[in-house]
Amino acid sequence: MVGHIDHGKTTLLEKLTGKWTDTHSEEMKRGITIRLGYASAVIYKCPKCEGPKAYSISSKCMTHNADCQVSRMISFVDAPGHETLMATMLSGASIIHGAILVIAANEPCPQQQTADHLKALEITGIKNIIIVQNKIDLVSREQLKKNYEEIKKFVKGTVAEKAPIIPVSAQAGINVDALLQAIEEYIPSPEKKEKAEPIMLVARSFDINKPGKEVDELVGTVLGGALKQGVLKEGDEIIILPGINDKKKNEDKWVPLKTKIDKLNYSTFFVKEVVPGGSFGLSTTLDTYYGKSDKLAGSVVCLADKPVDVFQSLNLRFKILDDTVLKINDLLLINVWTSRTTGIVSAVKGDNIIVNLKLPVATIKGERVALSKRTGNRWKLSGWGEIL
Repeated sequence: MVGHIDHGKTTLLEKLTGKWTDTHSEEMKRGITIRLGYASAVIYKCPKCEGPKAYSISSKCMTHNADCQVSRMISFVDAPGHETLMATMLSGASIIHGAILVIAANEPCPQQQTADHLKALEITGIKNIIIVQNKIDLVSREQLKKNYEEIKKFVKGTVAEKAPIIPVSAQAGINVDALLQAIEEYIPSPEKKEKAEPIMLVARSFDINKPGKEVDELVGTVLGGALKQGVLKEGDEIIILPGINDKKKNEDKWVPLKTKIDKLNYSTFFVKEVVPGGSFGLSTTLDTYYGKSDKLAGSVVCLADKPVDVFQSLNLRFKILDDTVLKINDLLLINVWTSRTTGIVSAVKGDNIIVNLKLPVATIKGERVALSKRTGNRWKLSGWGEIL
């Protein structure tokens, strides 16, 4: 769920899932999304209804008083829209297979973060896109048509040029059924690479224990994210990369964390194993000190005996947007899967660069990373690179 700040992403997500994803204290105070929010929903289809009315998140059809069939369970990532939080949005883009681009009908299109988020979707290779023209209840028919034409002009020549545009009022719940139908038709389930070695991309880490909990009821560090490939099972021995920074004698030494999967859960129910597709939670036997306050966000989880490589520098074949020029000693913000770090360009040769990273990243060759360059007091999304 992407788009400009205050265009209604979180409200729309609540209509789709029944969950309000802004739960961080600062999010509640300021009314904006700061951290990635997660929510899951089951899409149901009534066998007796036709068109958009057949789709809902209710297991019962109110029209026919009949049981609905489960069409699919999906997970949503609510990405922040504020320009200073673009790096967080890019972290979310690495674990999604489709996107809903929310554009408010009561503001000119495009707004700055609307353009930035569409650019980010192109860079991260997300092609399955639905555009939601939100807040239609706040404008006249003439304004709605004008905004629609602005949207069509904005997406022309982009990856979203042929994306459907669904007029919606998230606040009033208008056309949510049409959006659910569009999700089913335009965002297919990805191919599940279950036979590959498992790689989990960690977007959040938590301590879920409340004060006063009995010792034998305590739960270890909980990781939230998605599987890129493979299968993880309850009881698996895992390794968390790049781990923690164990500073000794003024030297940075990163130590991988080995632990065991205690429990696995999708939303509100527990499972014995997880496969690619959808976000999930993974509780470990690791001390909560390591995971609280998102300390392990950006990490990668693998089987203990099948770790991916950890890089201190990246050799990239890059593609730069607009007229940006990269040169030696440039400072870049780099998003690799769900991790982000800064790096200094140490070599430029043709369309290849070498970037020395401030923080190590766990990844594999061939993956695409997002590159942002400092412009004034903000990071500007500048292009992408393929890891060589």
